[in-house]
Amino acid sequence: MERDLSSRSRSPRAASTGDHETRARLLNAAARLFAERGFARVTVRDICRKARANVAAINYHFGGKHGLYTAVMQSAIATMQGTSEAARAAGEGQPPEERLRSYVSVFLQRVAGKGRETWIHQLMMRELADPTPALDMVAEQVLKPRMAYLCGTIGELLGRPADDPRVVLCALSVQAQFQGLLWHRIMPTLPMGTENAPETLDAIAEHITHFSLGGVRGFRA
Repeated sequence: MERDLSSRSRSPRAASTGDHETRARLLNAAARLFAERGFARVTVRDICRKARANVAAINYHFGGKHGLYTAVMQSAIATMQGTSEAARAAGEGQPPEERLRSYVSVFLQRVAGKGRETWIHQLMMRELADPTPALDMVAEQVLKPRMAYLCGTIGELLGRPADDPRVVLCALSVQAQFQGLLWHRIMPTLPMGTENAPETLDAIAEHITHFSLGGVRGFRA
């Protein structure tokens, strides 16, 4: 049974450890449930039951369901920001063609490779289908910086400013190819395999890069 949150029978160290573990369980349970059902269809009792926590634990740790959802979104944002930073670091100091190749490779490994956080993609799809104020956080902290980097890279390839409409459309086209790849998980008839072995991801990354560079060069011509 979950410990009594008001209990004074434990040492401060034990209480702190227990609080940390309970908070982590709540975050983990809420992330999965919110991703599966969306914010509105998940109750506090659902989360506490899955996390093996007292029903008062969410108020104690997060100030309520909205606070917990914000914490889940912040965790997702931190992971997505890590992907953006990894892509930026991989292409640092490289010409724009290689920066685009690095961006595609890193992004693909993060969204479709082994060890990926699949709940984040599910959560983002839920958020787009039924937006909450948290979507603004994602746009400001993840999507805008990511698109700025991609548009800057493609702008160099086209010899145009990063905010040029053609540049922006090319960047959106590159990004859209990742969405198409994720859809293949529910389309087993596609001849690309369902296990996303590293060799397969490398081949897909090279295809996306080659396809994207061809399209960009077409605009430049």
